[in-house]
Amino acid sequence: MAELVVVGGGIGGLSTALSVARRGHRVVVLERGEFAEFGAGIQLAANGIHALDRLGIDVRASAVHVDELRFMDGVTGNHVASVPLTGEYERRFRNPYLVVHRGDLYRLLLAACRGSAEIALRANTYVTGYEQDGATASAVLDTGERVSGDALVGADGIRSSIRRQLVGDGPPRISGITVYRAIVPMADVPPSLRWPAVTWWAGPGCHFVHYPIAGGEFLNLAASDDNGATEAIAGVDVPASLVLARLSGLAATPRRLLELGRDWKSWVLVDRPPVANWTDRRVTLLGDAAHPMLHYAAQGACQALEDAVLLGELLDCAAAELGQRFEKYNAARRERTARIQRISLESIKLWHPAGAAAAARNAALAAMSTADFHDELAWMHGVREFGAAA
Repeated sequence: MAELVVVGGGIGGLSTALSVARRGHRVVVLERGEFAEFGAGIQLAANGIHALDRLGIDVRASAVHVDELRFMDGVTGNHVASVPLTGEYERRFRNPYLVVHRGDLYRLLLAACRGSAEIALRANTYVTGYEQDGATASAVLDTGERVSGDALVGADGIRSSIRRQLVGDGPPRISGITVYRAIVPMADVPPSLRWPAVTWWAGPGCHFVHYPIAGGEFLNLAASDDNGATEAIAGVDVPASLVLARLSGLAATPRRLLELGRDWKSWVLVDRPPVANWTDRRVTLLGDAAHPMLHYAAQGACQALEDAVLLGELLDCAAAELGQRFEKYNAARRERTARIQRISLESIKLWHPAGAAAAARNAALAAMSTADFHDELAWMHGVREFGAAA
């Protein structure tokens, strides 16, 4: 039995703690604030549900089963194409496609961690870096205290202090895109617009996504604006009038939904280019600390869950072997996660073109069959062994 230090108490960190504890190891999770998750909706494709099942976490009761991914021309208001997510999707990928409130998923993970005798949770603990020797790895706190174990996992997000020391690649890359998010009670949404789908409205330099969450109690709204933003911000209040003005080119139906939004908050999207190595002997990275990606492939949380499952399954070993197992985890995960990072960035070209380019995109999507769409998604949604080559 070994003892691991996990830095970061988000979805990735808690999932890692659960996965590692299932191998009989002890885990201490260090979180810089309180153990709480904010945010709105999160999409979980079949691979994410499979990872949660492997962790013993069932989100089905609090999730919404969506029927399709629906792509709309945001300027004309016309339906372009849909990817069915029931029937053949579930048979082929052996799990549903669900949308959940991020807080609902987090509470399930947190309850499971609190119920484990092998997991200790330590809040309000700010980690500035790490130290290691031949037998231990330690989180260095801002107070000067060291929290030591046999190994350390940095699951502390895109601005990871562990990555800053391990990889040393500076601040995240700013995308120039601002996303505005709001949650609307479903009771306020006209019945004709309560679609059981993840719906995209694509427009020139912008797009708008909405889907039901929290068992259908709320509608999650997320509008992306390619406004050339140069400063990274997170969770900043923004007036509804600005959101409507920035997406004024969209058709009547998406604007009607946008007008329902209250208490809008804004984020400037950031990511990092893929790196081949995120492991330093007894220290490794996971989730956004290892391979942060834009949210356009809806795979950020799924990839953190996959990381956690595979890492835990590889740690069926004594403490002396942890460094070797970390290397094996890194090698198994880097190609798949790098491919999703690149696709997430490149997909901006799918959502934001105008004129002839938008028309060509619509024609290409409309020509695809259900089987075509599922074939395109198979390498991402259908994977069962999370170390499989991409």
